[in-house]
Amino acid sequence: MGFPLIGETLSFFVTSNSIDMHPFVNERLKRYGPLFKTNIAGRPVAVSSDPEFNYFVLQQEGKLIELYYVDSFSQTVHNDNLRNLGGYFQRYLRRSILRHFGHEPLKRKLLSEFEDVINHELHKWTNLPEVDVKRQTVPMLFDLTSQILMSHKPEKNLGEDLNNMLQSIMTFPLYIPGTAFYKCIQKKRKAIKLTTWVLEERMKGYSYDNSAEGCNKKGDFLDEIVGNIGKEAFLTKEFVPFLLFGLLLATVETISPTTTLATMYLLDNPSALQQLTEEHEEILKNREGANSGLVWEEYKSMTFTRYVINETLRLENLLPGMLRKVIADIHVDDR
Repeated sequence: MGFPLIGETLSFFVTSNSIDMHPFVNERLKRYGPLFKTNIAGRPVAVSSDPEFNYFVLQQEGKLIELYYVDSFSQTVHNDNLRNLGGYFQRYLRRSILRHFGHEPLKRKLLSEFEDVINHELHKWTNLPEVDVKRQTVPMLFDLTSQILMSHKPEKNLGEDLNNMLQSIMTFPLYIPGTAFYKCIQKKRKAIKLTTWVLEERMKGYSYDNSAEGCNKKGDFLDEIVGNIGKEAFLTKEFVPFLLFGLLLATVETISPTTTLATMYLLDNPSALQQLTEEHEEILKNREGANSGLVWEEYKSMTFTRYVINETLRLENLLPGMLRKVIADIHVDDR
C-alpha cells in the first residue's frame, strides 16, 4: 500500500474540532480543485465539493450510487447488516420517523413536551457557574428522544456516554484498549444492552391485534417497528436494538452541536441576538395567559428564528462528508 496511502488515511481520521471544512479535504481542494481522487483505509475514493455535481449525484440514488458507510461506523451501528440496507429501508425509516417527529406530532403534543423539558433544563443551568452547551444538551436530547422512540427514560449517565461518540466513530478503527474506537464500542454495547432490554420488555405480551385488550402497546415508534417485525425483511429482533441506538446517536450528535453553534453565532452577533429576543418577547406579550405554553401558531410565526436555524444549518460542518458507493460509471466533463 505504501506510505502515501497510510498518510492519506491517517490525515482523514485525525479528529478536528474546528467548525470549518476538515483539513484533509481543505488542503486537497486547494491543490487539486473541487473534484479529486484519493485513498482512505485502502479504498479508492473520489471527493467532490462541487454543489452542482453533488446535487446530480444525489439524484442518482439506486441508479449510479448507493449508500455506503465506513467500516468503523458499520461496526458501531450494526456490522454487516447496515451495509446491505438499500434505499427502500431509508424511505421506510423516514416515513416512520415523520409519523412520530413530524408536523402532526409537533402540533398535537411534542411542542409542549419539548418546552416543558427545555424550561426545566434551562432553570437548572441558572445554578451553574458556567455552561458547556454541547455537553449539557446531550442528556436532555437523549431523554427526550428515548421517550418519543420507546417511551423509556434511561439512566442519567447513558446519554452522557454518547457525547462526542460520532468523533470516536470517525477515528481509525483500531479495537485496542485505550483507543477512542475501543471506548466507543464499549459505550455502544452499554446502549445496545438498554435498547435490547426495552425491546424484549415491549414484546412480552405484545398483541398484533389492535383490538386486543391489555396488549403491551405505547403508541410510540417502537410499537410501529415491533408491529412490522416479520413483515419487513430488514426488521429483525436482532437488528431493532441497533436501529434504536442509531437513531438516538443521530439525534444527539446532530442537534447538540447545532444548538451549540447557534449559541456561538448569536453571541458573536449581538444585533441578531437582540432581534431574536424581541421576536420571542413579542410572542409572550401577545399571549392571553402568561403561563400558557407554546402553541403551533406561535411556532409558525417565528420568522427570524427560522432564519437563525437555517443560517446555522448552512454554516455548520458536523460530518466530514456523505459517503456513497458507485455502482455504475459516472462521467464528468465528458471524461
